[in-house]
Amino acid sequence: MQTPWVPLTVEPGSLRYFKRYRMEIDLDRLRRPELPSGFEWIPWNDSLLEAHSRVLFGSFDRELDASVFPSLGSESGCYCLMSEIRRKQGFLPGATWIVANGNGGCGTVQGIRERNGYGAIQNIGVVPHYRGLGLGEALVLQSLHGFRNAGLGKAMLEVTAENEAAIRLYRRVGFLRRKTIYKPVPEVFAVQ
Repeated sequence: MQTPWVPLTVEPGSLRYFKRYRMEIDLDRLRRPELPSGFEWIPWNDSLLEAHSRVLFGSFDRELDASVFPSLGSESGCYCLMSEIRRKQGFLPGATWIVANGNGGCGTVQGIRERNGYGAIQNIGVVPHYRGLGLGEALVLQSLHGFRNAGLGKAMLEVTAENEAAIRLYRRVGFLRRKTIYKPVPEVFAVQ
């Protein structure tokens, strides 16, 4: 599954900047996550690293964020990304979940504890066929409860400003925009 590393040469001025928002939420009053009938929670287990990476790829393949974060645009990139998240010192298994049904994984979320004491959602993804069922909101809430159960009082995430549906979801849950960030991406990756 691993792809050999190839150095990237970027010509001066060949960067595209993506506007992103840092959003934060206090964890004192959270609703309970609810899954539709036929779906179940699968808690983190190291044996599920590959399953998380497959669901992550299925969620982000050909999506905007695969341009912002090129690792999301390939199966091997998602596997490497999930491996890196798992190795982070602040990785929180209780904030890392898969939602599944009889057909397999439908959505995934990963969480870590930042050095500043915040919980940080790393990725939230729902496979396109299962969007619109409330799985994204349930995943976010489940991860936030994992942060709170770990003793954290606040959580944050970053979202690409063009991803209006995700921003609406995060606001519904209770996130507030706190900061605007511009992420440079080499044009070779920033494909429309």
